[in-house]
Amino acid sequence: MAAPTAHAATPSPRDRARKRDRVLELLGRHGADAIVLRSHTAVAWYLDGARTHVSLAGDPVAAVVVSPAGDELRVFDNEADRLLDEELGSIGDLAVTRVPWHDVLVPTGRAVIEEAEVAAGLRAARASLLPAELARYRTLCREVAEALTDAATAADPSDSERDVAARLAADLVARGIDPLVTLVAGASRLAYRHPLPTASTLGERAMLVVCGRRHGLIANATRWVSWGGAHDAPAARRILEVEAAFLDATRIGDTLGEAFERGIAAYAAHGFDRDEWRRHHQGGAAGYAGRDPRGTAAVTDLVQADQAFAWNPTAPKAKVEDTVLVRRSGLEVLTLDPRWPTTRVGGLDRPLEFDRVTSG
Repeated sequence: MAAPTAHAATPSPRDRARKRDRVLELLGRHGADAIVLRSHTAVAWYLDGARTHVSLAGDPVAAVVVSPAGDELRVFDNEADRLLDEELGSIGDLAVTRVPWHDVLVPTGRAVIEEAEVAAGLRAARASLLPAELARYRTLCREVAEALTDAATAADPSDSERDVAARLAADLVARGIDPLVTLVAGASRLAYRHPLPTASTLGERAMLVVCGRRHGLIANATRWVSWGGAHDAPAARRILEVEAAFLDATRIGDTLGEAFERGIAAYAAHGFDRDEWRRHHQGGAAGYAGRDPRGTAAVTDLVQADQAFAWNPTAPKAKVEDTVLVRRSGLEVLTLDPRWPTTRVGGLDRPLEFDRVTSG
């Protein structure tokens, strides 16, 4: 079998063993013989960041059946050679079953539980990132931040949103990063919270948003750029204070629901409509899904050490978003590029709007 290419994550036997222990412990709690991991989120996590897709919008081409007896990789035959040679490499300890492309990847009737039956337990199992995952995630997040800086510094007010999105996506792909979300809004479209890029020009102010995936992990970040002086500066500064409330509330051992409720209370405290949070989701836990899960008051998942989060409080023409890591020693912002202007809020470097005129 060929060695992993530069696109593949280097498998970590220690990480893999700990992931398997977590899943087996979950099986034991539910009295189940096996579990089928079917989603991109679960399969990429369990297989150390293997790319499990062909189409970004399609189902995974492989599944993993985990049981006390061992792990079985079930993969469509027309994808097996590439997956084994380029994605899994020396991952080992997998019984491989090649499935004809026209058959069902995992037949029903096996004595197994499905992901949906233990969704919260699986989220808890992958929440605390392991050493090899953390190394990959830090690098990914830094590169996503760099790509946003490069796109912002190359942009011109006369550029169309699509031009900027195309350059940003090309930079991500060149780095081996899947651009799962690439949003660009110029001055005329900043009222939209999820602005898919159009032919409109940027004008005097723009927002850039990226969710980039590599090795199964997803980095999330938002940046603002303007020409000729910051716009809506008071709102932009106040939204950083709202984010600080979310971040301060994200405490190991508390629930995501508790963090969410303390965060949304900050809108009114900082001069926004107290119901502003209802107009857009506020982010949540991150990692192998864009939000794992999205935060609401009802989420009872516990915040864990070395878990990633990407809160994104928003208000009219104001939004902030970065991927952070909850450590026992405090929060670590992962999507940082030292070239981007920042300010200190809540003891952390937070992004300012990049004024291209005054910054040169």
